[in-house]
Amino acid sequence: MHLNYYFLRQLTTELGHKLIGMKAVTAFTQNKGELVLGFAGDGEEFYIRALLTSQFTSLSFPSDFKRARANTMELMEPMQGQTVEEVVQHQNERSFFLKLSDGFLLLFKLFGNRSNIILYQHEEPVELFRKKLFADADLNPLQMHRPLQQNYDAFAAANGNIRKVYPTFGELPALYLAQQQYEQHSLDQKWELAQNLLDVLEAPASYYIIRLEEKLRLSLLPLGEVVYTYTSPLEALNAYTRLYLSETGYERQYTQAKQQLERKLHVTQTVLEQSGAKVNELRHNKSYSQTADVIMANLTNIPPRATEVELYDFYTDQNRTYKLKEGETPQKFAERLYRKAKNQHVEVQQLEEKVERKLEEAIILEDALKALSEADDYKKLKVFLREHAPLLTTKQQAMQEAPFRVFETEGYKILVGKSAKNNDELTQRHTYKEDLWLHAKDVSGSHVVVKYQAGKTIPATVLEKAAQLAAFYSKRKSDSLCPVLYTPKKWVRKPKGAAPGAVVVEREKVILVKPENPFERIR
Repeated sequence: MHLNYYFLRQLTTELGHKLIGMKAVTAFTQNKGELVLGFAGDGEEFYIRALLTSQFTSLSFPSDFKRARANTMELMEPMQGQTVEEVVQHQNERSFFLKLSDGFLLLFKLFGNRSNIILYQHEEPVELFRKKLFADADLNPLQMHRPLQQNYDAFAAANGNIRKVYPTFGELPALYLAQQQYEQHSLDQKWELAQNLLDVLEAPASYYIIRLEEKLRLSLLPLGEVVYTYTSPLEALNAYTRLYLSETGYERQYTQAKQQLERKLHVTQTVLEQSGAKVNELRHNKSYSQTADVIMANLTNIPPRATEVELYDFYTDQNRTYKLKEGETPQKFAERLYRKAKNQHVEVQQLEEKVERKLEEAIILEDALKALSEADDYKKLKVFLREHAPLLTTKQQAMQEAPFRVFETEGYKILVGKSAKNNDELTQRHTYKEDLWLHAKDVSGSHVVVKYQAGKTIPATVLEKAAQLAAFYSKRKSDSLCPVLYTPKKWVRKPKGAAPGAVVVEREKVILVKPENPFERIR
């Protein structure tokens, strides 16, 4: 109820104590939906930050405000230098205005997602902050009071319907009454409950930030889980706005980042699967030359102008369906396939390179999603968003170069750092505590990581191949045998100020292997 009439009554009273006698010195915007108003007097400054968006409306009162050097626009300049003479709360309305010298009025209309701030002079609108709400120009701040009949007779005539007599109570006071079994009482008892509640709302003992149905709320009543308690409405609204924006900002940005990464990972995996299947097809199953051979051997069996035909494939000893190009004879089709067969090895190489790139991208995206899952508060999320900004851009641009080579065996991915700097990035950003970390003993070389799979023990054959890679990509490459140390990543740490690639390793074991690349590298 941070926009509730009864809260605004308390707020405007305190604003009057702060603002009356001060001069308006600035009004500017530097973010969409945000208006900052600055006042000064007797060596003091006071700021009102109004956030008026379709998602959230609130006021806050920063002790100081650092104005951005760019993307800022001065607004409502005619009122600058005018003195605040009065702060007027509209009766039974979620609005108030500042009365300034020289006939200026500054209206705060706080109607949820249709909130606005409007400057008037001599009752004529001068400037609307949210210009799209053009109908607000017809409002007259001096005629926005809403008198209501709220005596016992009106209450009785409404048969105790609290919403008809006190529409300004809002949701939380109504819930407060419901918890006292309001509807179970007699008319006189209902009236007494309503008056007791009214006394609290008009002179609250405290201001509460509560959590109700998993939502953060500002309340004049201690409902739900009371998170914080304040004695000043300004302090309470300041804290509520900060906490609300922090929580909702975290949830919104976390969800957006997760959706972006999952979408990119899905696209990458789809391309990876399609390219891998095409490589396999070109390598083993249906080469262009083999297809052309089958077409040429069956020229007399293909009906004229056919676009699809089933023929016996003597390479696989089974019938196969072939699609033909419309308007092209089977012989011309076969000739075109023979020409493509000459360049098939180039196409295979290009596809292999594409598979390699997409596999690297998939690992980077998977690691980013894992890192995101560990950003469980707003501070960690901001660090994540800063570090992973290239992955989260909506612009069509190349994926950042992977800091590792990729190998795969028995379903396990093995990552090998490309340089000392890349070693740091691989170990610090793409490796998690249960991954297996390897390095050639006592010499410089690549960091090697075997990605852990939940519930599985890394086979000895996979460990040996990873160790061979660690030896191969090290200064011991030409040795006949090389000792390689290995340990879970959780026992590897980088000392502050250490050189690129330098780490401290604990609880390591050693395996002796021949330095070599034990399998064909994935492309």
